[in-house]
Order: sequence, then structure tokens, then C-alpha cells
Amino acid sequence: MTVKTDVVIIGAGPSGLFQVFELGLLDIRAHVVDSLKQVGGQLAELYPDKPIYDIPAFPKVGARELVERLMKQIEPFDPTFHLGQMVTRLDQGEDGRFLLETSAGTRFDTATVVIAAGLGAFQPRRLRARGADGFENDQVHYRVREPERFVGKHLVILGGGDSALDWTLELHGKAEHITLVHRRAEYRAQPASVKKIKALAEGSGLSERQGNVRAVISENGKLTGLDLVGTDGESQQVAADEVLVFWGLSPNLGPIADWDLDIERRQVQVDTEKFQTSVPGIFAVGDINSYPGKKKLILSGFHEAALAAFGVQAHLHPDQKVRVQYTTTSSVMHERLGLK
Repeated sequence: MTVKTDVVIIGAGPSGLFQVFELGLLDIRAHVVDSLKQVGGQLAELYPDKPIYDIPAFPKVGARELVERLMKQIEPFDPTFHLGQMVTRLDQGEDGRFLLETSAGTRFDTATVVIAAGLGAFQPRRLRARGADGFENDQVHYRVREPERFVGKHLVILGGGDSALDWTLELHGKAEHITLVHRRAEYRAQPASVKKIKALAEGSGLSERQGNVRAVISENGKLTGLDLVGTDGESQQVAADEVLVFWGLSPNLGPIADWDLDIERRQVQVDTEKFQTSVPGIFAVGDINSYPGKKKLILSGFHEAALAAFGVQAHLHPDQKVRVQYTTTSSVMHERLGLK
């Protein structure tokens, strides 16, 4: 069976979800495909409990809450989600329409495509130390799903970026002890977080180590610690009940790289009028795209989605004049939002 539609959005992260909203205001219904089994993209998969401070009108909002609010906002437009599926094929027919196929065999015949795939099919950079494989998703974790799991535990956190330091600060005082391990003394996190870490490390409950993980130490089938090689070349051992790995993501564009798009440094090049790619009818918003002055912010993705929606409308109806209507006063907008 082939689904015929006006637009397919690839990616259900914040930019993709807001794209649904902006298209809905223009009376364009969307199908949304995402390789993850839940909506939210990186917000849901990697840091659902992390606070975000730069969303307009929200001095502070949790990542999970932001996703929930975006889902609530798009309810009037009833999008169809195809989760746990990756778009594996994209071809353009002689009529200019696009034929998409997913890893689950779902097929689409669509007039336009919006790529909102974030970093692509991202995977956390894994702990490759000897003996680590057998403990992945048991005692070795790449995201925090249940913070209460670490209460009263000896916890080792690997990494020197914002995620590593944020979770160290969040779990300090809850875990029995935290050892923060980074390959060098300098962190790559916000200065305020680094200052807090340094202050806490002078007390109890938090230790800092520099070096690389050589092997996992285990006893009776359980992970009990890590064997480190310090910056001085000396071996160090640290006790661990649980290990959190925050070494960032290994981005992979996957099939997108084969779609004849203009791609530089794993990012899809777009214009800044419609956020259209080098292929007319294919748009890209969020972290996946690039243009002069690009900033990888959620806020930027929202802006891009708004303009891309008008680009999609112009592509679908090239002979119609695009007229901006305001949600505060337009009866048409109120009707589309289900307010009357």
C-alpha cells in the first residue's frame, strides 16, 4: 500500500513537531517518520530530564515537558506518525513527486519532503574498553532513563561536556559517590557548571579523574569497577556499581547522503528564504541543515520550520498568493486550530 500525501516530515524531534504545527496553520496535513520509537528526537532519547533555558516565554522547561507541549500544540492537525522506521529510499518521479520507502516497508507518494532529522541516525559513542560489551544497558548506560536507579550507588560518569557535568551535578548527593572521568583536566562544559564541579570535588561525594578507560573490572558476572590509564601512563582503578557514558554522538546521515542533495560536512545546505535544499520540493530544518550564520538551537529550528511551511505551500500551490494570517485575529486560523 502506498500513502499519497502533500508532505512527509522525516524526523519527530522539536523542529519536526513544530513543522507539523506550522504546516497545519496553512491547512497542510503531514505524515511524520522517525527511526526512534517515540517522538522527541534527542530531547526524548538522550536527555529527557535536562532543563532548557532558551525557549521563549519559558525561563526553564524540561526536555520531556517541551516535547509534551509540542505534541499538545499539534493535536488539532492530527498528524500521522510512523515511528521506529527509517526512510531508506527516496526517488523522484517524472511528475516531480517523491517516492519514499521506509525500513518497515511503508511507501509514500508525496509532493514535498521536509528533512528534520537532527544529526541523522545518531548513535552514542560507545565505551569500547575490554569487557564493556556484556554490561551495556545493564550497568553501562548512554542516557539516564530512571535517575532513581543511581541513588545510593557508586557511579562513574565518563565525559567532559555539558551532559556529563549536568548529570554529575544532578546526581550528586543522591549517588553514594560519583567519579567523574575525563581524558584531560579541561572540561568542555559551561563555565558555571565547571565552577560548581570544582567546588564539589573539594568536599565529599565527588572525585575527578583524568585518563582513558582500559578495561571493565567484573566479579561474579557483575561490573565492579573500571581500570583507567591516567595521563601519566599509570594504571588507576575506580569502583563502580553503574557507569554513565557521555561521549557525545556519532552522527550518521544514513540514506540521506545518497539523495543527490548538496551536503557539506554532513549537513544539508539550504537557502534562508524557504529552507529549501538543492532539490526543489525537499526542505530541511533543524540541526540537519546548514547556511551562513547557522546556529544549532531549538529556537532556530522553530524559525526555520515557520518559513519552510510557507515554502512547502508555495511549492504545492505555485499560482496562489501566499498570505500571512495571524492566529490572534484570523477566523480561518481559529477554525483550523479547533477554536470554533
